[in-house]
Amino acid sequence: MRTLPNERLRPADSDGGPERKCILSGDRAPREALLRLAVSPEGLVLPDVHARAPGRGAWIGVTRAELEKALANGNLKSAMARAFRGAPLSIPADLPDLIEAALLRALIERLGLEMRAGNLLAGSDRIGEQARAGRVRWLGHASDAGEDGCRKLDQAWRVGREAEGSGLAGARLPLDRATLSVALGRDNVVHMALTQAAAAERVASLISRLERFQRQAEETGTNSGMLAGDDVSPPVPVAN
Repeated sequence: MRTLPNERLRPADSDGGPERKCILSGDRAPREALLRLAVSPEGLVLPDVHARAPGRGAWIGVTRAELEKALANGNLKSAMARAFRGAPLSIPADLPDLIEAALLRALIERLGLEMRAGNLLAGSDRIGEQARAGRVRWLGHASDAGEDGCRKLDQAWRVGREAEGSGLAGARLPLDRATLSVALGRDNVVHMALTQAAAAERVASLISRLERFQRQAEETGTNSGMLAGDDVSPPVPVAN
């Protein structure tokens, strides 16, 4: 049994909480860095993003490409059979799609919840004002946001955090403005910010899992944003 040797599964904000073992890699990591697979009463294997489904489950912490390979060569079927001691199981051929959709849905729902709780700001002018005042803990941009608007808000954030020259920048989200607008119940949501540290952690954690699964970090160099406290922290190494 291996202990996780790098940051592939471990989120930057992990506090060393309860760990689980990935059934495919054998790596161990905090449960918030992994994804739980649950089995329905009919034996269907499905993603359990919030790890709330009753009964037994199995945990994975691999990328989408690694999961697709394990699905194709039968390794996932074998690992699930061992985890569930030979119980009849049915693994959907589109399980990677189901997982990605579930992770996206969880992120969208969380953004909506933070908006309704009053923790999320939208609108460039309002975000810029709060960012320059040092009140923004997390900053995000729609996938189709213009570069100029992103740069201006990123700069305002750096000024407010006294982090000029640090490279501190908002997260480029895997969601376009149309999706964000529907999720938040507002017109033309392009940029958003969180002013509460706990809310920032909740959102960044979901982005981290999604981007680790999509494995965008090595491909595009984007990131899930910064959880900026009193000190300037390094970029959160999640699903970027």
